[in-house]
Amino acid sequence: MERPSIRQLEYFVAVAKHLNFREAAASCHVTQPALSTQLQQLEALLGVQLFERDTRRVVATAAGVSLAKEAHTILDATDRLLDMARASGKPLTGRLRLGAIPTVAPYLLPLVIQAVRKAFPELVLLLTEDQTDRLVAQLHGGDLDVLLLALDVDLLGATEKQLFGDPFVLACPKDHPLATKEVLSEPDLDGQTVLLLEDGHCLRTHALPICKASGMVEYADFRATSLGTLLQMVSSGIGITLIPEMAIGQEQQRNPDVVFRPFDEGGPSRRIGLAWRKSSARSDEFESLGEMIQKAFLA
Repeated sequence: MERPSIRQLEYFVAVAKHLNFREAAASCHVTQPALSTQLQQLEALLGVQLFERDTRRVVATAAGVSLAKEAHTILDATDRLLDMARASGKPLTGRLRLGAIPTVAPYLLPLVIQAVRKAFPELVLLLTEDQTDRLVAQLHGGDLDVLLLALDVDLLGATEKQLFGDPFVLACPKDHPLATKEVLSEPDLDGQTVLLLEDGHCLRTHALPICKASGMVEYADFRATSLGTLLQMVSSGIGITLIPEMAIGQEQQRNPDVVFRPFDEGGPSRRIGLAWRKSSARSDEFESLGEMIQKAFLA
């Protein structure tokens, strides 16, 4: 029996994921007719219908659902084969799909990306910025190779490498009573109104226990989509917030009416690191990448 091609399996998995031929074709960087032709050939080869489709929707058949899982497993194994071959030749070359969270990517990557490119000139970094849960799902789904994120979350069994700690600091308006303090302790926050990011951001997950322990009260009618929006609200005198120390450099320039105050020793912080699948053949490469990021950031 003739075997399906890797291309056919890729197109099959893409349609199973998107349940939309146009979106699947775009994700595979091919035309929709080309994808449809390959999928029809695959169905003829396998002797089963994989999808029911009409002008309004695409639905996977029972056979399509089960076979898509097997096709995904085959593609993962193929990727591991290529990764092993690449690693045995020259490490950290070719494509590397890196996912990073929004409260790390804009502040850390500009500091380290040049050093990484200099150390590994044949490495092609493909960057994805998204919230933690979606990045972890993409990692375990095989769509990303490694993540750069705060580690104090459920990584669903992924291997993790801590790079450094990132303390939280308080951001408040210049005329706020806490702005007069050089160093803060948690009791200073009791009764203060705090602004937080919307659900889904791990920074919110990290901040909530701090707020509860210190007696802060969340501003009920507002949740921001980004640190930039949070700090604009702080600048307007709506409340105070907590941001990671690594963000101060950029955000201070954008928000001159906001002051940042550190906490005393033992104050709140998060752990920044890399995470990858335990089955990845590139673990040694990710260890090296982590060491490079750590060195560049702490320099």
